[in-house]
Amino acid sequence: MRIGELTQRTGVSERSLRYYEQQGLLLAERTPGGHRDYPEWAVDRVIHIQELFAAGLNSKKIAQILPCMRDSDGGANEYATPELVTELTVERDRITRTIADLIRSRDVLDEVIDRAAERFTPANIA
Repeated sequence: MRIGELTQRTGVSERSLRYYEQQGLLLAERTPGGHRDYPEWAVDRVIHIQELFAAGLNSKKIAQILPCMRDSDGGANEYATPELVTELTVERDRITRTIADLIRSRDVLDEVIDRAAERFTPANIA
């Protein structure tokens, strides 16, 4: 499929797809006219790349992880190593800490909103 179709099917910009290719995250054949031609599995690959970026991983780490993922089901394969499992566990723990920090921030904001809203209850307006 051409880059435009991959963009439509994944919702990822052509610029991002070119970046993924530049980083070695995505491969494309070239047509005789020089256009990129992606295989069908590229759709799953791009979705995995997006999920890993959303998890806060950088392209270097994603390049390490992608060979360990099957495009059809995302399961680990023969490229997975104990070191990679350790690195991914560290990344997961970082994400867990970030989530906890965000929840604490939301709770503080909820308190401020509740206190501010008390000013506008009928008993306080009169």
